[in-house]
Parts: sequence; structure tokens; C-alpha cells
Amino acid sequence: MDEISSDQEAAEAASVSVRVARSGGMAGVPRVWRADATGPDARFWTALIDRCAWDEQPADVATRGADRFVWAIRARCGETERTTSLPDGDVRGPWRDLVDEVRARGTAGRE
Repeated sequence: MDEISSDQEAAEAASVSVRVARSGGMAGVPRVWRADATGPDARFWTALIDRCAWDEQPADVATRGADRFVWAIRARCGETERTTSLPDGDVRGPWRDLVDEVRARGTAGRE
């Protein structure tokens, strides 16, 4: 078995879970979305997760203004878990893609 095949098989075998929570806003009502995948669907989610800049943290989230949304994002790929909190204005590019896909394909709820 070549290395590419084993990497693809590992990605497909791993379970992926992404949780997006939005807090703040005028009403202050938190909303939560969650997407879970295994098998071939896991590769789609893993690619979205890997495009995000998890190591680049924004400046102080609390100083971005009253009544603004803050997004708490948690992604788990197999044994690896990553988390971040971003002010609404920083949810763009790969972050926006990830958040939008979780909201579109996942299940919604409240905290």
C-alpha cells in the first residue's frame, strides 16, 4: 500500500466533529451548530478544517464592540482537537467557509 492510499484511508476512517457556537448580538441568545462525519465525508470536513489558521489568534475578542457576535469554533479530527474564538469580523476566508458549511449541513440548537 502506498503512502497516499494509507493517508486517504486514515482520513476516511477518522471521525470528524465540528461545533460552531455564536454568542452576542442584540438579543444575546447563543446558537450552536454541529456537524459530524465519518468515512468519505470526513475528507471534506478535514480539508475545510486544515485550511483555517488555527495558530493565528485575533487581538482581544472582548474589545471589538458591544452587541457583536463572537464565534467559538471547535474541530475534532480523530484524536486531534482544535479550538478558537473569533469576533464576527474575523470570520472570513477559510473560517467563513467552515462556519457556513457547518451551519448549512449540520444540526442547529441552543446552548
